Amino acid sequence: MKKRIGILTSGGDCPGLNAVIRAVVKYANLRGWEVFGIPRGTDGFIDYVRGEITEEQLRIQPHGYDLPGVLQGLDILQFMSGSVLGSLSKGNPRDEKVIKDILEGYKRLKLDALIAIGGDGSLDIIYDLAKKGGWNLVVIPKTIDNDVAFTERSVGFDTACNTVTQALYDLTFTAASHERIMVVQVMGRDAGHLSLHSGIAGGADCILIPELTPKLTEETLQGLCDYIAQLRRDGRKFALIVIAEGVRGLDGKKDPHIAETLAALLKERCHQLSCTDKEDYRCLAQVDTRATILGHLQRCGVPTYFDRIIATMFAIKAVDLIGEECYNRLVIWQNGTVDSKSLEQIMPMIKWCHQENICPSPVDPEGFMVKTALSLGIYLGENRTLPKTFPIESSQSEKRIPAPELVGSNPE
Repeated sequence: MKKRIGILTSGGDCPGLNAVIRAVVKYANLRGWEVFGIPRGTDGFIDYVRGEITEEQLRIQPHGYDLPGVLQGLDILQFMSGSVLGSLSKGNPRDEKVIKDILEGYKRLKLDALIAIGGDGSLDIIYDLAKKGGWNLVVIPKTIDNDVAFTERSVGFDTACNTVTQALYDLTFTAASHERIMVVQVMGRDAGHLSLHSGIAGGADCILIPELTPKLTEETLQGLCDYIAQLRRDGRKFALIVIAEGVRGLDGKKDPHIAETLAALLKERCHQLSCTDKEDYRCLAQVDTRATILGHLQRCGVPTYFDRIIATMFAIKAVDLIGEECYNRLVIWQNGTVDSKSLEQIMPMIKWCHQENICPSPVDPEGFMVKTALSLGIYLGENRTLPKTFPIESSQSEKRIPAPELVGSNPE
């Protein structure tokens, strides 16, 4: 049966979004379906209802986005970052007229289903709209934060890890040349996945993430100074410190420049310690610190092999779900394969997390990645010691459900 499906991207952009769009359109076209690209997230529905864009302009043709010269067709999209459809990242619509136009846009386009590519924040918003409008929804998870619940990987995470890892590699040599302590601020919102993965791969000496260090403390500063002093006594004068943006300041408040704050605090503390009569701290007298905030560079770059593959597999799964008329699902990556979970089952947990300001999918403090970092001697904050044995990882769907009343529920 021929279907009319829509596709949109919502929330912050990341590498791999265009690879999803490309695969959805190619596979849907092979099935004889029509695909409509909704520009700028759900705002595209408003533009359509208000006559600012036509149905024909929304229809993505089989030949796709042609470029001048020899590069033509859809396939070029898999190499491009950002989103050719544009995205929306301005929160939940409150205006009833706006909501009405969004719902009317889906209806007027006579869509059989909508594929939404977004993070958990977008998922929350679009799920509510879908419920109000009676939409048939399938969601594909994307975020460099890797904090969407129930999926071990999201589109964009792998490329972001590569970007941060490369930045740490580059900063190593300037840090070594000037014998400096480099403090690097990494994105991730309230999750430390990006900092932890890229920090390990990039040779960081210290990694501070919100799951292990919710905020800076005097003990953390002392621990960092002790670590730096030990490095210097061993003959190394430079160090790399990775700090996730979700780590708060000494006052417990969010600090958009937490790397700069930490760099200043470290320099001051090292100088103070060097002025004491303790021989172990004499080496801290000339400590110099610099802060680097990587910012939106982490959202850029050519998608890696894995992001292109996972984007393509997610897209095919989404189209298959629509073909089976199995709607209101979240496509996930779990145990090395693609699957899906019912939105009806998992949304209560996600909404509860948002209401309580809890990350839906944090780093497991007792998990394999934390153990790996500790095994390399990476400083993760005070009171983080090496377990006696490697942990046996539970599935992401089990370990990432913080709400006690949902533990043991069947999200299928």
